[in-house]
Amino acid sequence: MHYVESFDRNQMMMTTWDSMVDPESTARLIDAFVDSLDLSEYGVKETASEGRPPYDPRSLYKLYIYGSDNGIKSSRKLAKSCKVNVEVKWMLGGVEPDFRTIADFRKDNIDSMKKIFREFNKRISGAVEWGFASIDGSKFAACNSKDNNFTKNKLDDRIKWLNGHIEEYLRILDDADKQDDLEDTPENLTKELIEEKLKEARERLERYEGYQKIMEESGQSQMSLTDADAKLMKSKNGFTVAYNPQTAVDSNTHMIRDFQMTNQVTDHGLLASTLEEVRRESEGIIETVADRGYESEEDMVKCLEDGIIPHVITDDGKDGYEIEIGYREAEADIASTDPEELKKALHAGLIPEAYKEVISDMEVTEVRRKVSDETEEDTEAASIYGTPEEMQARAKEGYFVRDPERNLVYCPNGEILRQKCVKKNGNIRYANKNACRHCPNRNKCYKGKNEWKEIDFTKDCLEKPCKDWLKAEGKTPDKNKSTKGKYHFENKRVVKFFLKPNREKTAERMCLSEHPFGTIKRAMGFTYFLLKGMKKVTGEFALMCLGYNIKRAKNLLGFDKMMELMVVGSC
Repeated sequence: MHYVESFDRNQMMMTTWDSMVDPESTARLIDAFVDSLDLSEYGVKETASEGRPPYDPRSLYKLYIYGSDNGIKSSRKLAKSCKVNVEVKWMLGGVEPDFRTIADFRKDNIDSMKKIFREFNKRISGAVEWGFASIDGSKFAACNSKDNNFTKNKLDDRIKWLNGHIEEYLRILDDADKQDDLEDTPENLTKELIEEKLKEARERLERYEGYQKIMEESGQSQMSLTDADAKLMKSKNGFTVAYNPQTAVDSNTHMIRDFQMTNQVTDHGLLASTLEEVRRESEGIIETVADRGYESEEDMVKCLEDGIIPHVITDDGKDGYEIEIGYREAEADIASTDPEELKKALHAGLIPEAYKEVISDMEVTEVRRKVSDETEEDTEAASIYGTPEEMQARAKEGYFVRDPERNLVYCPNGEILRQKCVKKNGNIRYANKNACRHCPNRNKCYKGKNEWKEIDFTKDCLEKPCKDWLKAEGKTPDKNKSTKGKYHFENKRVVKFFLKPNREKTAERMCLSEHPFGTIKRAMGFTYFLLKGMKKVTGEFALMCLGYNIKRAKNLLGFDKMMELMVVGSC
């Protein structure tokens, strides 16, 4: 059988490096784009003038951008590409920096990555027409394992577990001292081994108690040891320590117009902040769509004040959102799209002309609101409820007792309930799923549908009776003197209006936001971060977005138009 003949490896050939690179290779676009940049605008750090000459920073920028476009993120793999990849050799002129040089350059110039990403978008904007933006977030795993992440509940469970083991080790050693041997223990469990395990358990207990103290003093809900900025988040694949980057994807081009790196567990309140830079660079009103996870009245009001129309998907059966804001009398130009004029008009009860299609039923009305009379001194005095031991003793009588200084609740069974969330009305919700699942007295405390008890406290409430527990023990609840705060009612003027999202635009959301994340994660292979810290992962994600935008813009505009934009610069 005949096969396609290959060349003779010993045959000499006359060629050029340029002829070995495809005429429409993305490497040529990256090369032209980086060569046209004024690196002085990006704060590129200069290396020492003595010793061996440094590598050209343009070469290293080209290397990183090429890596982001081709799914190569590791500095060692990039260093290998300098030796074996023809396109990389062509871009860098044959220089072969080692992995340490490549990694140090990224570390020293990480701030410039997002600026370069925005510069690329600025050049593309001269050839495309932007539409509305679709906002969404996705979880990207951080460089931090779950074992090196601690929540308050996780620390409570481990401290309780270690205390139990320490008590058991001490009991075994006490029995051994009385009997002068260890006849009743397994053969491989010697006295020296038990003492070693006891020492190790005490060291771990001291370390965990230190973590707990730091978290309570700083008010953190969790702590990550490897990457301090990463948080434990729930994703489709369960819980993982991750970041939650937010992207603004354009409806016309499907390109990522901008992004915001966050470690916020949910998407609430991130609409206005994600579009801040896009709004600054745009003229007139811009529109955005988002899913139900962005449902936040304050965030939607902030968008409207900034000249952004938020089309947030509503719950089934709802046509829109009933919004209430404070009234401030003012004269405003309702025809203007300036954020200051828009803000004045909204708070004065006037509908700006740009919002007439989405805002209706606006009225100025008077409402009655509860206002707290407590001063800081009153709150401080009310928070002093005794020592933790006294609180636990009170809780065992059949009460949920709240420690406002440590922000926790003691339950009647002696377990600690930690803050789960803060509700819209300001109440703090506490729960401990693991403790409730294994509680021997669960039926005396909770008979609901869920597997655990959740209890809400106002900021001035220090205890609540567990009625089923008290009833089971034949007791009646004591009058709780700590639950009522000092307050009075006031009449306030507010502006109420109805915000109705555009259903046609919201229907396009899934086809916009999911596509870039799918391409970045599956096609390009960027499912996790290599770097640590908010600052560094922001630069790393900027490279991911730039790699995606280069692919998308080339498919959209073609090679020749792209090369023209990369060489000429901003249009």
